[in-house]
Amino acid sequence: MRQMVMGNAAIALGALQAGVNVVAGYPGTPSTEIVENCAMHRKETGVYVEWSINEKAAVEVAAGASYSGARTLVTMKQVGLNVASDPVMCLSYVGIKGGMVIVVADDPGPISSQTEQDTRTFGNYSKLPVFDPSSPEEAYSMMIAAFDYSEKYNTPVIVRPTTRVCHAYASMDIPALPKARSYDGFVKDTQRWVIFPRTSFANHKRIFARNTTTLPDDFSESRYNIYAELSNAADATETQKEGVATRRGIITGGISYEYTLEALQMLSDTHKKELDSISLLKIGTPYPFPEKLALQFLKDLDEVIAIEELDPVLEQELIFVCGKHHLSTKVLGKLTGDVQCAGENTVESVKTVLAKYMNVAQTGVKAQTQAEHNALDSDKPDLPIRPPVLCAGCPHRASFYAVKQAMKGKKTVFAGDIGCYTLGNAAPLDMTDTCLCMGADITMAQGFYHSDPERHCFSFIGDSTFFASGITGVVNAVYNQAKQTICVLDNSTTAMTGHQPHPGTGVTMMGDVVNKVSITKILEAVGVSPVITVDPMDLAASSQAVKEADEADGVSAVIFKSPCIYVASKLGYDAKKPFAVDSSKCIGCKKCITELGCPAIVFKDKKAFIETSQCVGCSICAQVCPVNAIGQEN
Repeated sequence: MRQMVMGNAAIALGALQAGVNVVAGYPGTPSTEIVENCAMHRKETGVYVEWSINEKAAVEVAAGASYSGARTLVTMKQVGLNVASDPVMCLSYVGIKGGMVIVVADDPGPISSQTEQDTRTFGNYSKLPVFDPSSPEEAYSMMIAAFDYSEKYNTPVIVRPTTRVCHAYASMDIPALPKARSYDGFVKDTQRWVIFPRTSFANHKRIFARNTTTLPDDFSESRYNIYAELSNAADATETQKEGVATRRGIITGGISYEYTLEALQMLSDTHKKELDSISLLKIGTPYPFPEKLALQFLKDLDEVIAIEELDPVLEQELIFVCGKHHLSTKVLGKLTGDVQCAGENTVESVKTVLAKYMNVAQTGVKAQTQAEHNALDSDKPDLPIRPPVLCAGCPHRASFYAVKQAMKGKKTVFAGDIGCYTLGNAAPLDMTDTCLCMGADITMAQGFYHSDPERHCFSFIGDSTFFASGITGVVNAVYNQAKQTICVLDNSTTAMTGHQPHPGTGVTMMGDVVNKVSITKILEAVGVSPVITVDPMDLAASSQAVKEADEADGVSAVIFKSPCIYVASKLGYDAKKPFAVDSSKCIGCKKCITELGCPAIVFKDKKAFIETSQCVGCSICAQVCPVNAIGQEN
């Protein structure tokens, strides 16, 4: 059946087409929808799907299933690979039985991440084969091929889509999905499955031989690595005989391949002759690098430019190949300053690079001069600036405000974490002093305390993140006698990535209703005291709870429990009427605006005004107003 398919859905469908048995992951943009799309087909295929508590747990769940012969899929984003790297590195040495594919979605930009790290580099470091899709269609077919490679060589295989592949759409023919594959189960073999030092030593030699002999040949012959001369071969030969042109080539891969094709097409509209001798090498399997194919590509070329995002992976591989085989080809790219060293590529940025490389003028439209094109651009209005903010009615805003008021005038540090609440750093709240990685808020607050015992140390962590990577830090705090207050912002969902369930919600990805894991009981069991639960929408009670927790010795906690406004109705909370400003009472002090920063409140005709279409009736502005000018609509 032909349908419009999102890149992440294509990845999921490819895995299901390959007969995957177990899918585990942790939500993180741009990878989240892969697990969700697998779950949509769990009944027809029989696949098991779960949101694991973090990426490390997901890999370990998949490893157990793979040792049993099941085909397994693990999904995460690039920073999640940092969390998962311990079992991933070990699996590289131990190997697997059932095919195991680890999808790591990279985020050039970065658009929704802390870092721009490049998983192709991790593939080299971990010695794991890497597939780099350039489109949703290719991502679909690569998933099927990756499972085959994984089982053929008994190794996990990384598939590395980027944001633009994950979130692109394509019209695809998707055949009926098969049932998950049958498998024979786990067979005990301590020499194979127990990672003794001697076993790792022997496996290291085996992996080196595999990656330097067998796999590169396979990868050179892979349909995902394409060497093409874009020109008419006869014309190119004549040009070279005349000795008037430098023989040039382009190496690229992933989404940058699509940008390159489009940029070349745009340039060829007016510069076809100059592009006649260009050769193009597309790398779909960057590690191990297909050296034989690269040698074929480099033959008789004077210059090559590498068009890629993030690390200079392809560029460095070509430099190595040229050195190894004593080639005089000049390699250009990030290392030479000819390609931007960070951020996303675009069609326009690639066109600019290639125009300079080919020494031709940029023109987007044949009948239009560059001056006319620039003039049209100058007439376009600037797009409005839309900085990310906490939603109107978000309980995190109330939680931050309560802590801020309770700690006013004191020497504090507010360690933040990854999630919606990272936006607490913005004015006017200004309540996120640090943000490093998931779970780091709790342990960083301990560092602040041990280095400055007079400081009031607070950490802010969401309920999902608490399960993902916060519990270890809590144990460390109690054991090492820190004094800090842990603020758990419990909005009953994983809000930042699209409202996925977690152990505290009482629902699994398979749709099963289970017992909720109690954050309160975990904290109390570890030794945190007091543990106070409060509704953040009650500012007075919340502020008092913060003061009580701060005054206690040792590690204390305040659980600010109120649902995200987008899941409240699903949890049985009744919708509240919006609030409005009585303009006859409003004195125009702007306190509701300057202290809360709620996007539903604006200043109009020297008075506060609430956009009722955005207001969800949280009441925080009414509690802050000094003259009681804000109340619920009748």
